[in-house]
Amino acid sequence: MPDTVADWLELVHALYPPAQAATWDNVGLQVGDPAAEVERVLVGLDVTGAVVEEAAEGPPTLVLAHHPLLFRPLERLTPQTASGRTALLAARRGVAVAAAHTNLDVAADGAGTSEPLAACLGLVDVASLGSGLREGSRCKLVTFVPEEAVEAVVDALAAAGAGTIGEYERCSFRVRGTGTFRPSVDADPYSGRIGEDAAEDELRVEMEVSRSRAGSVVRALHAAHPYEEAAYDLLPVLDGAEVGLGLLGRLPQPTALGQVAATVRERLPAAHLRFAGDPEQVVETVACVGGAGDSYIPAALAAGADVLITGDLRHHVTLDALELGLALIDAGHHATEVAAMPAWRDRLEAGARRRGLSATVVASSVATGPWR
Repeated sequence: MPDTVADWLELVHALYPPAQAATWDNVGLQVGDPAAEVERVLVGLDVTGAVVEEAAEGPPTLVLAHHPLLFRPLERLTPQTASGRTALLAARRGVAVAAAHTNLDVAADGAGTSEPLAACLGLVDVASLGSGLREGSRCKLVTFVPEEAVEAVVDALAAAGAGTIGEYERCSFRVRGTGTFRPSVDADPYSGRIGEDAAEDELRVEMEVSRSRAGSVVRALHAAHPYEEAAYDLLPVLDGAEVGLGLLGRLPQPTALGQVAATVRERLPAAHLRFAGDPEQVVETVACVGGAGDSYIPAALAAGADVLITGDLRHHVTLDALELGLALIDAGHHATEVAAMPAWRDRLEAGARRRGLSATVVASSVATGPWR
């Protein structure tokens, strides 16, 4: 059977879970039908009209970009905005478009977008700049059920996809307790009397569920639970791995800031570079953030970095950083991330082969860096 868009989304989300994306981000499928066939995956940094046309000239293609095409909420889908125009073009040309943005930025094991910056300087003792425990692809449903209804509710939740852990199904944890309530005049209580305090012996039931099935499981809970109002919580589950956007490391030997900037300009493809600070200042500890990283200046200062390398640095932010003793190298948003695209393509291809997907994975040949 040919690959589908859904097959490739499943792979991308396994490698780069959407739960790891920033709350303001927009990742996943943005244009196209999950059931559409895919014979080619076109990997690149941006989605432009030229990229869509490149995709449309070949076999059925999924464009997989780092930067989302649809990033901010659209009030209307018309050709009057760049994103609207490109999305309409993709729809007309039958090109599916998906994105892995901040969930790719924070990827571990050398697969994130800050790694090329660290690699071009040969940094050692590299660690995450801003890290925290990673949210996994699962959550935990907690609900409260009268004992006589527990088995029926658990059956319904399991049928909807909850309670599967590895090779075990219908997994749950149960604790006895007491629920208290007072029904209003408009209530239709399972037990107790209108306007009077009441208590019910209940079991607290916990079951794991994948985030993709959470909606179906909650609907099954409401359908099977005997209460008029079924109380429940959906809790994120941390998988124990640490992730963070940006890296911190040491130069092999202390080096003048001007020389560090020159090395980045020489080794980072397409770098349009400027730096702020004394060229003769000796630096050793380096923070790197691919893309727009000025919000990580406090983290770089807290980590004891001598210099932060990133893109899209603004005037006043730069002045403030210098006042606080942090030198800055602005290598451009495009250059600091496009260098990560080859490794991303390779990882996608390797993951596809492990899953038995057959579509070819190719890098987009369209240059999307806007500056000359």
